[in-house]
Amino acid sequence: MTTTRVLVIGAGLAGSEAAWFLASRGVSVALVEVKTLKLNPAQKIKNFAELVCTNSLKSLDPDSAHGLLKTEMRALGSLVLAVADVTSVPAGDALAVDRELFSAEITKRLHAHPNIKVVAGEAGDPMALMRELECQHVIVATGPLTTTPLEEWMVANLGAEDIYFYDAIAPVVDADTLDYSKLYYKDRHRKPDERADYLNAPMNKEQYDLFVGELAKAEKVPPKDFEDWKFFESCLPIDLMAERGPETARFSCMKPIGLELPDGSEPWAVVQLRKENLAGAAFNLVGFQTRLTYKEQVRVFRMIPGLEEASFIHLGSCHRNSFLNSRRLLNASMTSNKFPELSFAGQITGVEGYTESASMGLYVASQLLFRIQGKPELSWPVETGIGALVNYVMTIEKPTPSNINFGLLPAIEMTKEQRKSGPRKKVRKSLAAARAREVFETFRVQL
Repeated sequence: MTTTRVLVIGAGLAGSEAAWFLASRGVSVALVEVKTLKLNPAQKIKNFAELVCTNSLKSLDPDSAHGLLKTEMRALGSLVLAVADVTSVPAGDALAVDRELFSAEITKRLHAHPNIKVVAGEAGDPMALMRELECQHVIVATGPLTTTPLEEWMVANLGAEDIYFYDAIAPVVDADTLDYSKLYYKDRHRKPDERADYLNAPMNKEQYDLFVGELAKAEKVPPKDFEDWKFFESCLPIDLMAERGPETARFSCMKPIGLELPDGSEPWAVVQLRKENLAGAAFNLVGFQTRLTYKEQVRVFRMIPGLEEASFIHLGSCHRNSFLNSRRLLNASMTSNKFPELSFAGQITGVEGYTESASMGLYVASQLLFRIQGKPELSWPVETGIGALVNYVMTIEKPTPSNINFGLLPAIEMTKEQRKSGPRKKVRKSLAAARAREVFETFRVQL
């Protein structure tokens, strides 16, 4: 047990990972979270590590970008993945969880850890709060919806640019109100004889054209006077896809590839529904984040075959996301250039996605532990998933949040034999994943 005490502000995915990592290695942690006192506009429960947008932590495939990131997180003792494993729901080759069970278990474990003191409160000045709680370091992991007092402090004291974008939440439908005679189970990447986890609503061309047309002209919630819609490209609202062109959604979340009907024919487009909880009592409309008003969501989404009488447990919405210009404000360890005791972790640093945010909590905590122990911090290889994310946020000229993807890793030079061994894109990703695992295995002995 060290005499150093660390303040972690925010008990989301990154904050939970950071607090758990440090506490599990003998560091005393004060974990401050405000949501037990008040929720922000996107939150619905008071437990920690709430999954707001979807219940999926993406692919488990070791040859996928998310798969290699999970490999590295597990090596660091990820709390998020450990809990996800025991609260998972069927989701094909993805890791999806029962949201309420997941958050409840994270909360339970953090409260029970002897080296973690959970404090209900709102942070304004993190440096003053650090001194008040007798800490020597502070990690701000407040996520994309940082409270106004803390955000104002950052703008005033760090010179942070007011860069933000909007994220959108998909609706959830009551399973008992679906017409299963019009739906079928099938996973895009599983063999026909394997058990499917996704429920599919097929559309013919006429149904699709009518649906997209209504999406495009439906009433949306307008931005406020001070707001400017800046959506993350991989999480576009379904109605914005419709506005971009009639075929946009059909080549995105509604693509029919791999989702043949039971008679073997291919639908024109497909809406996929994923179980929201273990009981299968609710389904999430995959990729259906939206800006539509609640009334219009009910009207338009009931045009989906099988959802004509659907009852919606949660409707979609948009919310403001804030993040820092990390390249200008932080060093490679995500520590403030101006305040050496202050670090940032998670989505606020400029990564996007659940596992990405959680992995940054682990990364920042591991670097801080080295400092506490008087050891030099590590430079993660850019060939690894975590190293690639850090390199991205520290080198991108115009801050734009990003998921983990193979485009962030160094390019793979393929031999002539490798180019002939299969689909070039798939082979290149497989080679990049293999290289990442090999580099990480060599690197991890230093952790």
